[in-house]
Amino acid sequence: MTDFDPRALLAASRLGVLATLKRNGLPQLSPVTPFYDRAAERIYVSLTDSRAKTANLRRDPRAALEVTSPDGRDWATAEGTVELIGPGVDPYGPEVEALVDYYRRAAGEHPDWDEYRTVMVADRRVLMVLSVQHVYGQTLR
Repeated sequence: MTDFDPRALLAASRLGVLATLKRNGLPQLSPVTPFYDRAAERIYVSLTDSRAKTANLRRDPRAALEVTSPDGRDWATAEGTVELIGPGVDPYGPEVEALVDYYRRAAGEHPDWDEYRTVMVADRRVLMVLSVQHVYGQTLR
């Protein structure tokens, strides 16, 4: 038996499934690219303002994010409440700066930050910040 740390899996994962609540109470699931800041207990995800998951979170900020290991034998789920930042209208405004910070932390440097900023405004991108309140998971090893 190995020691399993679900937070370590959350921190290592760059693909997850975000669960939000539809108006009728059923879950709505979306694949996303999360970044988990373990020290701050926050998960960051870039969303498009016009998507169902964003509308769901504006109405009800409760969410869960699940990640799995590449072989599917380990999984971790984080639950909490969400704050949405944006969308921004100024490529150099605070909403887009938050998305720049997310990208740097999740993926490193972008080859063209001016282009990235312009796309974030044009696509009406929103930064989701999930305050992690509960984490659980399991390993099947």
